[in-house]
Amino acid sequence: MKHKTLFNRNRLFMMALMLLISFNAQSQTTTLVALGNQSGVPSAMKLSELKSVLMGEKQRWKNGNRILIALMKTNTALGKSTSEKIYDMTGDELNKYWLALVFQGKAQAPVFFSSTTELENYVAQNQGAIGILNKSSINTEIKNILIDGQKSF
Repeated sequence: MKHKTLFNRNRLFMMALMLLISFNAQSQTTTLVALGNQSGVPSAMKLSELKSVLMGEKQRWKNGNRILIALMKTNTALGKSTSEKIYDMTGDELNKYWLALVFQGKAQAPVFFSSTTELENYVAQNQGAIGILNKSSINTEIKNILIDGQKSF
């Protein structure tokens, strides 16, 4: 009987461990969505183009509007996911990356937000603004940008 109880505890422990690992893996594969202001931001982009924009390599849209980047703060779950998925960096590495670009005068820093509502409002109110969230926007002043023909990436 003692062996059976120990076996059941080990089995329960292993199931809980597998569930935790599965949950952690799912949280690291957050689906992201690119959102843009209605004015000047393209409705569709390749992922490589999006990354170029978000890395500060491209400063203006084709119509001449300045690109304004809106991201969630890197200490938020969505900010961490964006750092990893788009930039292939930790939140701290991303902050240092932008600090170096701004210090060298090579780019304008993104605006970082604590809430998705603030980020959406910024994108809606600023021509040329582009942001990254984990859901599409229903705000009519914002366009959902297709990335490689997909609504999310």
